[in-house]
Amino acid sequence: MKVIAIDGPAGSGKSTVARAVADSVGLPYLDTGAMYRSVAFAALRRGADPDEAGKVAQIARSMALDMRNDGTVWVDGVDASIEIRGPEVTRAVSIVAANSEVRSEMRDRQRAWAIEHGGGVMEGRDIGTVVFPDAELKVYLDARPDVRADRRSKEVTDLAYETVAADIARRDALDQGREDSPLTAAPDAVVIDTSDLSVAQIVDRVVSALDRAS
Repeated sequence: MKVIAIDGPAGSGKSTVARAVADSVGLPYLDTGAMYRSVAFAALRRGADPDEAGKVAQIARSMALDMRNDGTVWVDGVDASIEIRGPEVTRAVSIVAANSEVRSEMRDRQRAWAIEHGGGVMEGRDIGTVVFPDAELKVYLDARPDVRADRRSKEVTDLAYETVAADIARRDALDQGREDSPLTAAPDAVVIDTSDLSVAQIVDRVVSALDRAS
């Protein structure tokens, strides 16, 4: 089973690069961040406070989640592809993702997905460190904070740059400071600063690293 693990903070280019790498090497793609966003979406939709750890964990275990090949994300039979990227879910997702029971459930689902698909390109924040520590290739993408904020503000056009920058700083602190599988580069990961690179250049570096690892 060939797994390529791509980790990194918000705005580092993980999703764009992982999709392009998956296309380049002919593997399926999984956005694990969307899975945590889906839990936050389901919790909010059911009226649960993200801080209600036990209740949110139960929702994570019971929710129906369908990560479809066309890129859409279905939660409890509803196409939540747009809603999971909205500001309400974005504010809640780091709290939800710090929930150890939620992380355990999502890790089980991520591993099951990889087994079902015979591997894949998986991107998130703990794929190379926790979910698949034996991945064939581990990559950690990063970029300067101002670059990451600029990229994300172009995606979320209804929010000002300053608001996006503050939110990214908050998420970085939560993701890197949580007790359960904090955001960090695996010791054997290929670390790439994407600040001044094009998507094609980053993909070339990842594919070259895969060729060396194979």
